[in-house]
Amino acid sequence: QVQLAESGGGLVQPGGSLRLTCRASGFSLDHFHVGWFRQAPGSEREAVSCTGYNDGYTFYADSVKGRFTISRDGANTVYLDMNSLKPEDTGVYYCGDALGQPQCVPSHYGDWGQGTQVTVSS
Repeated sequence: QVQLAESGGGLVQPGGSLRLTCRASGFSLDHFHVGWFRQAPGSEREAVSCTGYNDGYTFYADSVKGRFTISRDGANTVYLDMNSLKPEDTGVYYCGDALGQPQCVPSHYGDWGQGTQVTVSS
């Protein structure tokens, strides 16, 4: 079964850090673009960060530039390191994979997992 699984979320105070993990089972992410997206209550899913698989493509939403870092580890894992977290970073974080052009929009990605909740609050 082809599936992605997100983990690493939690409750953190403003200014804190978290590392989210996206792990593939049943297939390799070597030839897929991988993206992190988040969804706050009552809002649409939005792009946070994406990484291409072969051309150095990397995208960060303006709201997370300088604070978040996306990285790959081997064939099955992609991380999202989140620093200097803000209350507006709160939401359910999902990872997805894609082929073709490495555009970082939710409709281009699939194989979504269940998501991991990130709550930034004092």
